[in-house]
Order: sequence, then C-alpha cells, then structure tokens
Amino acid sequence: MSRAMNIKLTEAEVLAECATRNVKVSAIEPLPGVGTHLVCVTIEGADEIRARLKKHLITGAVKRFPFYRVPGAW
Repeated sequence: MSRAMNIKLTEAEVLAECATRNVKVSAIEPLPGVGTHLVCVTIEGADEIRARLKKHLITGAVKRFPFYRVPGAW
C-alpha cells in the first residue's frame, strides 16, 4: 500500500487527525477545489489514517497543482 492518499477534508483537519493518532507527516498539500493530498512517513501511519478516515478518502485520479511551494519555506 502507498504512503500517499487524497482526503476530502481541509489541511487543518487532516493535520489534527494525524496529531491525534501520532502519525508523522512527510508531505501535505491542498488540492484544487476541495481536499488534501497527504503523504505519511510510514506505511503503518498511512494505514492508520486510511482506516480512520475511510469515509473521507477520494478514490480515483485527482487534479493537483502543477507546482506547490510551502509558504514561508523559501
């Protein structure tokens, strides 16, 4: 299974869920329109988030920004 997933929640909601479950985030970015792209550090963390947020997962292809730079990171 992949460490990456697309979730129909805001970035803040996803980060809060990860913090609650003590799951470390490798990368996170908003999706155009609605949702968040999340990459967890470990597969185990990704599996835990996937199980917890099962009803919020986006299946299939999603549109992502062509290049995303984290504000303040440059």
